[in-house]
Amino acid sequence: MTETSLPSLNLPGYGAQLRRDERGATQIYDCVRAKWVALTPEEWVRQHFVNMLINSFGYSPFRLGNERSIRINGRLRRCDTLIYDRAMRPVGIVEYKAPDVPVTQRVFDQIGRYNLVIGAPLLMVSNGLHTHALTIRAGAEGMAPEVNFLPAIPSYSELLELIQRP
Repeated sequence: MTETSLPSLNLPGYGAQLRRDERGATQIYDCVRAKWVALTPEEWVRQHFVNMLINSFGYSPFRLGNERSIRINGRLRRCDTLIYDRAMRPVGIVEYKAPDVPVTQRVFDQIGRYNLVIGAPLLMVSNGLHTHALTIRAGAEGMAPEVNFLPAIPSYSELLELIQRP
């Protein structure tokens, strides 16, 4: 991927820092991991989304974790971004796809499997063109969980209020 082939996104621009590594591959700076990472279409979406959370919605980079490992059925998987509360408990998961990958039920199933382990009340999925945010609350015993799609991404303070509600 080169600078000229970067797709336009429906996310705010932020002045991404790009460079070439010693082999000539393009890298992008990840402020959450504080390191340069390979620039892929999915990474392009991640960096724009994370910077939007920080600059537009009041999320702290110290309350975000990119590429966090979890175990599902004994297999190691990676959550694209975890969001933590002030006590560093996970309260949100974000799953990214490249802009040419549609956000389908399969993507929601993937983030749902991650959430069986994490138990976060906020889930978001984005391919940079389409973004969905939803809350999930455990149902009564034997009942399905309550899922609500949100009209917009919640600010960090709104998220903390949301998780305080019974």
